[in-house]
Parts: sequence; structure tokens; C-alpha cells
Amino acid sequence: MKLLFVADPLERFKIAKDSTYAMMREAARRGHTLMACEPRELGWRSDGRSGGPVTAAVRDVELLEPGAPHWWRAAQLPGERRAQPLNEVDAVLMRKDPPFDSEYFYATHLLEQAEREGARVFNRPRALRDHPEKLAILEFPQYIAPTLVTREAAEIRRFHAEHRDIILKPLDGMGGMGIFRVGPDGLNLGSIAETLNRHGEQTVMVQRYVPEIVQGDKRILVIDGVPVPYSLARIPQGSEIRGNLAAGGKGVAQPLTARDREIAEALGPVLAGRGLLLVGLDVIGDCLTEINVTSPTCFREITEQTGFDVAQTFVDALERALA
Repeated sequence: MKLLFVADPLERFKIAKDSTYAMMREAARRGHTLMACEPRELGWRSDGRSGGPVTAAVRDVELLEPGAPHWWRAAQLPGERRAQPLNEVDAVLMRKDPPFDSEYFYATHLLEQAEREGARVFNRPRALRDHPEKLAILEFPQYIAPTLVTREAAEIRRFHAEHRDIILKPLDGMGGMGIFRVGPDGLNLGSIAETLNRHGEQTVMVQRYVPEIVQGDKRILVIDGVPVPYSLARIPQGSEIRGNLAAGGKGVAQPLTARDREIAEALGPVLAGRGLLLVGLDVIGDCLTEINVTSPTCFREITEQTGFDVAQTFVDALERALA
């Protein structure tokens, strides 16, 4: 198969922990052909009478053996690219890391046009747009902690008065950025609310603090509707309340609990049916906190600590979807 990865620049990959690299390595092991581009290298044009296909400026990528000075090489010279219509590859894998900003949004529209032309895109562009990673949990209120989504500072104060210990976070944050905890004393609640909601101009998510965060913010990977049997608990270190690996959390793989499996088995088929081949559910204690669809990670950590080959499972599912 010919696989096109739409991702961040290859030069920025940290292959010791990068899940996209794990996918590429497994696909190459099976003999599949790899191409790569960035979202900014997608394009479409019309001559005023008809439109051509959505095209990417790609590099044809060959993976090198581990331990080599570089982990990949391209058939093209540095700075060169080759025009590749998306409907002429077997699969397009959208693996651009968050944030989901305007440019990401526009890229999903180009990818959706490519689908109309016959391309197969994973995860599906419309599903990416329809599942903002923090707000998507509102569809499943039976699995989440008490939650408020608002621009109103007065509503935030009322929520704090009711629950006493709360977490505030922006809807477009990633890697734990912009997350605040306010305890029963309410210290700095007004200032934090003003910072996050920009005096009523920006929507904020507020949730009751879940004390089980000390045991880890669990990432549960769901592939084609089926949960991987291990989660990666990202455990806060020191005085941090954030378990995100980007914020210094420690990743510990562990078997799914009964509650983890209940949540994953309830959501998995629903999300897979919408074109989400790969999903990362975040669970703290018994509560679902996020549904990650843009570029779920933790393949490498789970595989290295448990022996369960997540990349193999993913490429198996991709091949089935294309069969």
C-alpha cells in the first residue's frame, strides 16, 4: 500500500516516544510505501471551469535502521517535493499534533474534498471537526465528573461554591497548558477566570477536581472501536497537578480496570462508526476527561512496558479498513 502521513515536520520527530514513527516503522516492516507532508503542503486549484484533485507536496520516505545518524531519508533532495494527488494513494493518515487551530480546520476541509475525490483519510476529516477533544465528552455525561462550560465568571464562581475544589482549563489547550486548580479557599479564582475567559470573550471548561489524579491521568487507546488492554497512567510529579508527559508526568503502563473497559467499550463502537479509527480516551479515576482524536499517542510507552504491540494492532486495523 501507499501511505501518506500528514504530520509535523519529520525533523521534529522524537522517535523514542513518537507514535507516528511507530506506525511508520510497522508499515515499512510490512513493505508499504511511505510518503510524508505537512498540512501546509496540501493544496487545490481550479482553472475556472473544473477543479483538479487535492494534491500534497510530498517527500518519499525510506526509514533507516535504528542507530543510524538519521532515522529517515527522502528520495527528493533537501527542499524538493513531489506533487501527489491524494486520491492516488491507498490511505492518508492525518497525524498533525494539536492545537486544533484555524489552519488545522482548513486542512480538514481540503482532506474532506480529497475524500469526495476518492481518497481514504484516517481519522475522517469530518469526524475530526465534530469531536473537539475537550467538548466531545459532553455527549457522554454518565462517564464524566461534574462539568461546566461557560464564558461567564459568575457561573464559574457558582460552580466553585458548589464543588469547592475545581479545575479550570481552556478548550484549545494541549499538553496540560493553561490548567489551574482552585481549592476551597478560592484563592485567585477571579484572576484565573479572567485570564482564561478573557473577560467573557473565551469559553472555559470547569470540572470538579478528581483526587485520583495522583494515581495518574490514564490514556486508553481505542483502535477500530476496540480498546488496547493496557492504559498509560501519566502520573504527576512533585507539586504538579498535571500528569501530561509534556508537563513532566511519569508514564506507567497498567492493565485496564473494569471501569476503564466499561467506558472504552461503550464509546469505542460509537466513535469508530463515525470514522475515528484511532481514539485516545483520557480517564482520571472513574471519570472520562477528554476524547483525543487528532493525534493520539502513547504507542511506544505501552509497547515497551507491556510487550503489547500497539503499532501492529493499528496497522492491522488500517489494512482491514482498506481491504
